[in-house]
Amino acid sequence: MACHCTGCQRMTASAFSLSVAIPSVGFSILKGQPTIGGLHGATRHYFCPHCMSWIFTRPEGMDEFVNLHATMLDNASWFTPFIETWTREKLLWATTSAVHSFETLPKEEDYASLIEEYAKQTSKPTL
Repeated sequence: MACHCTGCQRMTASAFSLSVAIPSVGFSILKGQPTIGGLHGATRHYFCPHCMSWIFTRPEGMDEFVNLHATMLDNASWFTPFIETWTREKLLWATTSAVHSFETLPKEEDYASLIEEYAKQTSKPTL
């Protein structure tokens, strides 16, 4: 997804942030210990303590997934945003190829159908 909220704009020094929602049960940190940084609050943003790059976010109240920043992957060439969020805060010139746009976030009951649609039409990365 592409998030256009002003917080993501500030933390990326760009128009939006790009992330992949990874199920929490399939996510683990294999090496090192990220540090919490960015905008401090209930949503936790994790950064590399060495280079201070924003690696992932654990959104408040959404413990079932982690938002991993796609550009932190060794190969992010396969990634294109499927949804964009917080478009009511987006910069007027900022555009993405996202299929779905939301003024804030999708409704909780819409996540299952969005995930299903994404899985059907998206190519899988080669490892």
